[in-house]
Amino acid sequence: MLVRLLYCSRAVNASGDAVEAILREGREHNPSCGITGILCYGDGVFLQCIEGGRMQVSELFATIQRDPRHKDVALLHYEEISERCFGAWSMGQVNISKLNHSTLLKYSEKTELDPYSVAGKVSLALLKDLAATAAICGRS
Repeated sequence: MLVRLLYCSRAVNASGDAVEAILREGREHNPSCGITGILCYGDGVFLQCIEGGRMQVSELFATIQRDPRHKDVALLHYEEISERCFGAWSMGQVNISKLNHSTLLKYSEKTELDPYSVAGKVSLALLKDLAATAAICGRS
């Protein structure tokens, strides 16, 4: 059974090295668990979608909730799926600083990433749009 989980959190340490460490760990861990996804980071906020088997996704989300590098972890959306949207990436990365602000305005009141203020399906639509427009930096 495949599932998709979307969550957001705030970075405890917003340095580039801290974000890179999270991406590196995901890219090393996820393939062996059959997990794929996409991570968007900007202004100290993570928006991440993970897809894979129900138990693997649930275990990863529990790990993220306990990870001291994240705070204010919020589940935005969870669903059973028949196919993946982000299957091409063990963990694709969106560089929010290089985005056209009109893309964010399409889904939000402001030109900054704030998944806490919109519906989970809206944040998922944003990630799908970013993936479709090739705004993904890391493809591994």
